Amino acid sequence: MCISVFLHCAISQPPTETDTYTECTDGYHWDPQTQHCKDINECETIPEACKGEMKCFNHYGGYLCLPRSASVIPAPEPPKPIHPSLENTASEPFNPCPPGFEPQGDSCVGECVITSVCLQNRCQTAYVDECEQDSHDCQPSQQCFNTEGSFSCQCPDGYRKVGTECIDIDECRYRYCQHRCVNVPGSFSCQCEPGFQLAANNRSCIDVDECGMGAPCSQRCYNTYGTFLCRCEQGYELGPDGFACNDIDECSYSSYLCQYQCVNEHGKFSCVCPEGYQLLGTRLCQDINECETGAHQCSDGQTCVNIHGGHKCVNNRSCQEPYVQVSDRCTCPITKPGCRDLPYSVVHRYMSITSERSVPSDIFQIQATSVLPGAYNTFHIRSGDDNGDFYIRQINNISAMLVLARAVNGPREYVLDLEMVSVNPLVSYHTRSVLRLTIYVGPHAF
Repeated sequence: MCISVFLHCAISQPPTETDTYTECTDGYHWDPQTQHCKDINECETIPEACKGEMKCFNHYGGYLCLPRSASVIPAPEPPKPIHPSLENTASEPFNPCPPGFEPQGDSCVGECVITSVCLQNRCQTAYVDECEQDSHDCQPSQQCFNTEGSFSCQCPDGYRKVGTECIDIDECRYRYCQHRCVNVPGSFSCQCEPGFQLAANNRSCIDVDECGMGAPCSQRCYNTYGTFLCRCEQGYELGPDGFACNDIDECSYSSYLCQYQCVNEHGKFSCVCPEGYQLLGTRLCQDINECETGAHQCSDGQTCVNIHGGHKCVNNRSCQEPYVQVSDRCTCPITKPGCRDLPYSVVHRYMSITSERSVPSDIFQIQATSVLPGAYNTFHIRSGDDNGDFYIRQINNISAMLVLARAVNGPREYVLDLEMVSVNPLVSYHTRSVLRLTIYVGPHAF
């Protein structure tokens, strides 16, 4: 059978000596005048308590290191003393017993509720836990803490007491976070701007190296503070999305990049030349001399003549009746009746010019190989210039210059008979010689 009764109970142990209460928790020291634990101002007692640009703010039981721009709004003084057992006023004598008990001799005596439980003639006594039995008067926002003979009402971490209520502390007001602060009931969290991540202290923000974390740059990536930049190799340009690199079609920008034809490639361009030409440097085209390189099919009885973009094989003996081959020229003997109205000699020469050549342009010089004393020489185009594309400019008595009068385009071939007439009236001498000049006009202007 169990019976609950109110008893005038006593704690059997004697009250603790007064000098044992001079020990306080960390951050406090015993004040013998007020007989209380007094807060230690660490900002004054600790040299350089806060480093760098941080400012020291004293706090109950400790101190805070905050930015110099921060301000601290002190909370109202808590209604309860630092240690419940140390509560004492000047008007009341010091009581070494726990709250709710009075010293009586060597014991602490007070009214308390106990529960006696008897089992097999053995009784046990326990004090009532007001917090567990919900017999306290703490507010819903407060937490109840059972004490020896009583209880206390305290605010949870992250809250401060205003009147009888516990109000959430807005830690974001103290600028704990470097970038963004998010206040939540009883606590807070720090967030960083895009391009940053929280440091190990969960307050500072450090730059994120996006390039090392797989940034979407297609070619080059450069990390910058809080972001990154994509760049392209030479010959490419950055696309509208800022990530992809698109090939630059250099050939579409100008028609003067290459002398003949521009070919766009990935990240670059190249110049090509037509058949019979080779690239000179990176953009110019140069005629290939097949006669010098041996890349021709001329036979032993032929002579290779190089022209722009190709070559010609001409017969070494090209004299036609009534002419006969004498050395490198064809001559018409005066003993033959058919030679009376024909030039005495014909010499074959070959040359090549480019298309669209600027005019007027000197292209070939005629030179008399032998001159009789007292003879006068004149030069003219005998045949082959039906359109008047050329003319002769006589330099002196023994030489003249063939001049291109109009721009011509190839491929085209001219065969001009350039005649020299020699006259000596003193001896009734009159003779004619022909230089048969074959002109090949190349297909291009180079």
